[in-house]
Amino acid sequence: MEAEKISLEERKVKPIVDMLNDLLANYHIHYQKLRGCHWNIKGRSFFTLHAKFEELYTEALTTIDELAERILTLGKPPYSTFADYINTSTIKEVNTIGMPDTDMVKAIIDDMAALIEHEREILDVTAEAGDDGTNDMVNRFMQFKEKNTWMLRSFVNED
Repeated sequence: MEAEKISLEERKVKPIVDMLNDLLANYHIHYQKLRGCHWNIKGRSFFTLHAKFEELYTEALTTIDELAERILTLGKPPYSTFADYINTSTIKEVNTIGMPDTDMVKAIIDDMAALIEHEREILDVTAEAGDDGTNDMVNRFMQFKEKNTWMLRSFVNED
């Protein structure tokens, strides 16, 4: 009982791990979408968005690693196949080749909204389980996306 070694009840950890694996799958699809946007951006916004997408995918990659390590800390295995990511994720792949820059930004905004919604659900479960470590980590992920969602919305002039 790995979870009990860090003073968490095993029965309360199972739903947390399931939700973290779901978040991990969604982050992998989000990460790849960011990479596609970074590689395929063209036009007047190239320099601005090329750098922004790189910042976002670098942060997403760090988040993916932290999620997998937290799942392991809780004593369970993280998802590790693309089949798991694609089958589990509610965020869907898109073809970014030829996609207009504002459509790319809107796709990333939509992904971030979905990730934030999922993270809020995790925060409720982790608070109930007394899992402050996971709660703090997920809250940090959410805050980063909240700020960047505001910036991206400003870029495409959305309220």
